[in-house]
Amino acid sequence: MQAEVDQMPIVISVVVPAYNASGYIKRVIAPLLDMLHAGEVDEVLIVDDCSTDNTAEIAREMGATVMQTPQNGGPGAARNLAAQVAIGDVLWLVDADVIAAPGGAALIRAAFADPEVHAVFGSYDNQPDGQQLLSKYKNLTHRYHHQHAKREASTFWAGCGALRKDAFLAVGGFDIETYKVPSIEDIELGYRIKGAGGRIVVEPKLLGKHLKIWSFGNIVHTDIFRRALPWARLMILREGLTDDLNTGKMERLRAGLAGLFAMSVLGLFVSFGLWPITILLFLSVFAINWDFFRFLLRNGDPVFAVSAMMFHQLYYIYSAAAFVWCLFEVRVLGRTKLSVP
Repeated sequence: MQAEVDQMPIVISVVVPAYNASGYIKRVIAPLLDMLHAGEVDEVLIVDDCSTDNTAEIAREMGATVMQTPQNGGPGAARNLAAQVAIGDVLWLVDADVIAAPGGAALIRAAFADPEVHAVFGSYDNQPDGQQLLSKYKNLTHRYHHQHAKREASTFWAGCGALRKDAFLAVGGFDIETYKVPSIEDIELGYRIKGAGGRIVVEPKLLGKHLKIWSFGNIVHTDIFRRALPWARLMILREGLTDDLNTGKMERLRAGLAGLFAMSVLGLFVSFGLWPITILLFLSVFAINWDFFRFLLRNGDPVFAVSAMMFHQLYYIYSAAAFVWCLFEVRVLGRTKLSVP
């Protein structure tokens, strides 16, 4: 009897939360519907989060199943709602600005052939829509960390990842009370799934093309207020530091080196005689990030690679500063809440 249960086919519901996504939605839905018609997935469910444009109409006309949230509540709330009605025993979550690559359903089925696996996620591909410096940097950095992550993960990524519906519901879905705006709700969900005894695996071949175009202001605001601050609070107050993705031990060392390099550059304005130290730290930055730099070179020209590397040092500095601030909040100011600013 148990063997028959183990051999039962996996039913996959693709869930796409969408808010004012009319500029993306056709490109996102088309390959998913191809998978549906080919029998690779069993349902394509678009959750319109009270869009003020024609996102829902476009999705319906294309043949997707469309449902609407009772009020605008963000992607976490939309996914929670979809989980209540989805026919699948696996929920494949795809963002409304991500095009899932062909073959994803087969990779998901293979991952969930292991009954201990409760979630799986992949990464962006190396050809994002945004080819401007910062957009390309941002998307490629995400890809790099996910492609180099440990196979066994402690967190989850909802941009292109799948979960067993029963495991998702058992831990209460996304925490939409703490994370009222899109933030690290998927990371926090991963911690709870892991804590409940479920395995989360990274599948590097499970890919999605990111369509979002990033600006300097959007990157810095998102990195600080939607990632670094809430993630630091989560680690300090509840989970502890992890050694994976962009919070690993080597990443912390790289962040420290980036800070020393920045201070040495500022020191030149006080005494130009410090230039040998600055040069040494500059070379050290490239040495400790050599693998990442080669990755940037493989996916762009030398000007892009060097420029992206320099911006990456700025990322390390403001992310580390956010973590230090959170330590001050908790240890000195007595903060106890995980809420997003």
